[in-house]
Amino acid sequence: MGSGLGLKKLRSLVITACPGVTDLGIEAVGKGCPNMKQLCLRKCTFLSDNGVVSFVKAAVSLESLQLEECHRISQVGFFGILVHSAGKLKALAFENCFGMKDLAFGVPALPPCNSLKSLSIRNCNGFGDASLAVLSRLCPNVVHLNLGGLNGVTDYGLLPFVQSCDAGLVKVNLSGCVNVSDKTISALAKLHGETLELLNLNGCGCVTDASLAAVADFCSVLRELDVSKSRVSDFGIAALAGGSAIQISLQILSLSGCVLASDKCLPYLHKLGNNLKGLNMQQCVGISHRGVDLLVERLWWCDILS
Repeated sequence: MGSGLGLKKLRSLVITACPGVTDLGIEAVGKGCPNMKQLCLRKCTFLSDNGVVSFVKAAVSLESLQLEECHRISQVGFFGILVHSAGKLKALAFENCFGMKDLAFGVPALPPCNSLKSLSIRNCNGFGDASLAVLSRLCPNVVHLNLGGLNGVTDYGLLPFVQSCDAGLVKVNLSGCVNVSDKTISALAKLHGETLELLNLNGCGCVTDASLAAVADFCSVLRELDVSKSRVSDFGIAALAGGSAIQISLQILSLSGCVLASDKCLPYLHKLGNNLKGLNMQQCVGISHRGVDLLVERLWWCDILS
């Protein structure tokens, strides 16, 4: 397919569960499809670091690369993609790639990938602080960041990355990052509050009211906030409601599983609700059914899950 001459106009390709795909074949696709901008590879069991790096070198127009359940690809391939993308790659996504192991060796200075705007590394449990430390020197223009399910990431690795994003983060998903705390979230709000529109902290059990206070103080355009299953309480919700800008911007708020919230937070949710379109209060065991019913009655325009 890659060696043929009839695929020069091909711009997007998805390959799923094809065990016959090899390094040699995917490199040939890169050479034979000079206008390809998007490639998604799922469950390609024999594809390795050499294949994806060779493909990126050959695919001169590539802008988006997505890899799912390609377990022979490691950090060597991941960083090789960034280094050899020749300043053209705009989006890179890795999901459920279990060959990723955190770096246990020093990495020489690498050229930055200034073109990259969107970075997603989801449920690659081996990806941790050492790898993020290297990334902080390579991706200064990322605006969309998804690190969902990386339970090995802590403030030690994530904070330098947040500090290195010069373009201003717009969408950040840290769901399941159980070791990320208020230290990083507060810095994120302070450094990127003027651009941040979406923040997902679902399952971040180290996140407390301090993070909500920082969000209220610094996030002026935030539209979606998810603090489900965190340690947020009535005090944090009250602090959030005290932010004048966020009262106007916030449209979707999820507090699902916030067991420290009680009926005392209801007046503050009512205050936040003037512009809310969606509110998730499921499994908030400290909030009474009567309190929820009253809020539903007062915020009739808002879709409330309870």
